[in-house]
Amino acid sequence: MSRPKLWSAVVAALVAVVMSGTATPGASAAAMSPTAGNAAVASAGCGKDPTLTSGTHTIQSNGKSRSYILKVPDNYDKNRAYRVVFGFHWVGGTATDVATGRTVETGTWAYYGLQRLANNSTIFVAPQGLNNGWGNAGGEDVTFVDNMISQIDGALCADTSRRFALGFSYGGAMTYALACSRATVFRAVAVQSGGQLSGCSGGTQPIAYLGVHGISDGVLGIAGGRTMRDKFVRNNGCAAQNPPEPARGSRTHTVTTYAGCSAGHPVAWAAFDEGHIAAPQDGAGGDSGSRTWVPGEIWRFFSQF
Repeated sequence: MSRPKLWSAVVAALVAVVMSGTATPGASAAAMSPTAGNAAVASAGCGKDPTLTSGTHTIQSNGKSRSYILKVPDNYDKNRAYRVVFGFHWVGGTATDVATGRTVETGTWAYYGLQRLANNSTIFVAPQGLNNGWGNAGGEDVTFVDNMISQIDGALCADTSRRFALGFSYGGAMTYALACSRATVFRAVAVQSGGQLSGCSGGTQPIAYLGVHGISDGVLGIAGGRTMRDKFVRNNGCAAQNPPEPARGSRTHTVTTYAGCSAGHPVAWAAFDEGHIAAPQDGAGGDSGSRTWVPGEIWRFFSQF
């Protein structure tokens, strides 16, 4: 994703677009409990034989045929409520790019590097955007997410209290739109180098929020990322501050966790010395699926719940 030609396409495309459930009988209390935190809230699919498997699935949404790639854990247990993570692709990217990680490092970078860290504890979803983007006209992409959630919850054993979303660039914009409009549906979000391209319907409720942005981002500037972050600093009741950010040329990153946030609604900000890339690494420029620190930070943020 860091090749010059690809990012030229990213810039051009972005310029063009900007102009609860109860436990199912048969599932034991032990099986419904996650490894840490509050008890899981089991979806309707718990205790039943699964009717979805790993692979590409098609669904009708707003009168359009939409698709997504699903990764069900190996040795799936119908009596275990799994966390669910949605990974949204960047402009010009695809669901396959997210599901395979091929644009940075195949396998290692699958689902933004989280699949390997999850160790079969999580259901992963890679939705496909219309025209390889997330214009969300009239809220249609948010509705698409609602439809996917409904299908997945009915077909698989999901923890409806632990849904998460992340995405890079336009995918970060879509993730931000969900933070605004579906704060009671998703437990936490991670917005990587995003901008306000997919709208922000609502935007008044708290949700756990992690922002990741490069200080030299020339596509979606860090000032916009700070503004997006600060909305949830306010929504979550956190103490306002100006988090430290790394110096230009340092090839480092800083992570700040805000103080005073309301219970269950932390805000964290990770700034790095690089441009508009998804997998920054300390000590060197460019993307690296195996050396980047970003998946570890996101996984720690999501796993606290």
